[in-house]
Amino acid sequence: MARSMFRFLSRHPDPVEISGPDHYLRLPRQGDYRQWFRLRSESRAFLEPWEPSWRGDEMTEGAFRARVVRGEQEFSSGQAVPLFLFSRSDDTLLGGMTIGHIRRGAAQCCMIGYWMGERHAGHGHMSAAVRLTIPYIFAGLQLHRIEAACIPENGRSIRLLEKAGFEREGYLREYLKINGQWRDHLIYSLISGNGGANGNVNIR
Repeated sequence: MARSMFRFLSRHPDPVEISGPDHYLRLPRQGDYRQWFRLRSESRAFLEPWEPSWRGDEMTEGAFRARVVRGEQEFSSGQAVPLFLFSRSDDTLLGGMTIGHIRRGAAQCCMIGYWMGERHAGHGHMSAAVRLTIPYIFAGLQLHRIEAACIPENGRSIRLLEKAGFEREGYLREYLKINGQWRDHLIYSLISGNGGANGNVNIR
């Protein structure tokens, strides 16, 4: 497991930051719009086959601002942790990851989803992000189980999850409406203690 560090500091601009030697993840900010717009726009054809249909106002600054506010509200209420992934060397936005559908009570579970800008794909960035985020979920959020769903044809995502220690559990028919069509998905999971060891995590 990659060594990671995450912080809960009221003095910090963000309530959570997950840090590694080459990457860091944090909540989106309003000032991220230009980087986000450029990366998502140039990656549209690359991303659309794996995402819900983009709305007509998807790329507007107003929609982005609303998305940031909604993400802050979901984080504050404990429903989700939306994160942007950056390169540590130059603060370049690489992609995003969402820890969503957080369920407490008897479940203690969440679902992760992620996206990567096309020009940054295939360089191990998202693999590093997943390895950094796993200890945050298990040690920071104190959850027991992480789930992830991917389209069977998405070999890149399947390899990423299996490399991180996720195990395939089943096949979900017409699980999500992706790019205008109801698509089957594979469901993967990682359980705390089963490839998700959190002994290398520092909390401060």
